[in-house]
Amino acid sequence: MTLSGKHILLVISGGIAAYKSIQLIRLIQKAGGTVQAILTQSATEFVTPLTISTLCGRPALTEMFDLTQETEIGHIELSRSADLIVVAPATAHILARMANGLADDLATTCLLATDTDILAAPAMNVRMWQAPATVRNLETLRRDGVKFVGPDEGDMACGEYGPGRLAEPDAILDAITDYFARAAGPLPLDGKTAIVTSGPTREPIDPVRYISNASSGRQGVAIAEALAARGALVKFVTGPAEHARPKGCQIIPVETALEMEAAVNAALPADIAIFTAAVADWRVAEPADAKLKKDASGTPPELSFIANPDILAGVSHLPAGERPGLVIGFAAETGNLLTHARNKLARKGCDWLLANDVSPESGVFGGTDTEIVFLDGQDAEDWGPMSKVEVAERLAERIATRLEALT
Repeated sequence: MTLSGKHILLVISGGIAAYKSIQLIRLIQKAGGTVQAILTQSATEFVTPLTISTLCGRPALTEMFDLTQETEIGHIELSRSADLIVVAPATAHILARMANGLADDLATTCLLATDTDILAAPAMNVRMWQAPATVRNLETLRRDGVKFVGPDEGDMACGEYGPGRLAEPDAILDAITDYFARAAGPLPLDGKTAIVTSGPTREPIDPVRYISNASSGRQGVAIAEALAARGALVKFVTGPAEHARPKGCQIIPVETALEMEAAVNAALPADIAIFTAAVADWRVAEPADAKLKKDASGTPPELSFIANPDILAGVSHLPAGERPGLVIGFAAETGNLLTHARNKLARKGCDWLLANDVSPESGVFGGTDTEIVFLDGQDAEDWGPMSKVEVAERLAERIATRLEALT
């Protein structure tokens, strides 16, 4: 979806991430939208009004009592003429002022005086994000109808690591376009919750070694994004995959199969559960506490293995009322694809199963393309070669059609 004809009022508050507002403005304009920017006083310490004005093609506003601007625009008209108000970055300070109805500068006055929807992109230190006061303020703002994108988890300018990083500008743009897509009418999966597992798991041998596989997580990401684009709330449970995480989804990172099982159970209830993760079938029974060393003879250590939980089968066999209405598995095989897929569908108890050949010559693991055989318990449908994004779109459409038929 483009933003053609859409006018965004962008409130830039004073955090180190304010520099990302420059890229966000460019992305909005590239999508066809226009931007009017307001900078808080502290924001001007990080980006200059001249830079923002030049990018927007109109004066960046900073002063509440700028007589020229107040005469020409007026803060009431300014706050209500936009199709959407975006606060990015939204610091802990401005979120607190919004939650408490303060109007002590141009930015907060416009935010209080508006009847336009607000999308906030939080950005702050991890301790500030987790502080009880911030948690209370976020709950208040959510009840008031404020929408949020991010924050991300990662390294911060202060040297700490954790949630609190500003969502990337392209993710904020996705949230903006998603807002207008929803405003245009209900999406087919509005109100539905989906769990998607993705990537490999890592089963430790000792503190520095593990057993894993070559799954990139690309297929899971594509499916999560396709479901989110159709309105679903997606809980994305991912092992340590190398592919970028999906936009517009709740990210739940895990390492081991046991952690993935616990995360999936915690994410229930759900309407849809899709298991694309390449979960290790076995784990070392007793991982070593210290790095295993070679002995003088060079004899390799003996490792004892035990089975990991079957997460797909566990969810498929939940009792009615707890089981998702649609449970979908993936079968990655290196031979006898159809035979193994049919056996797996019957054994796991899922509703649908998507099977593909992941032998080394197929290039599926880590690649952009695949070849799917779709099974629903009655028929086996060869989808033929296609990109993983195309698989995701086709699957999401089939899910939407199935759920619509059940309502």
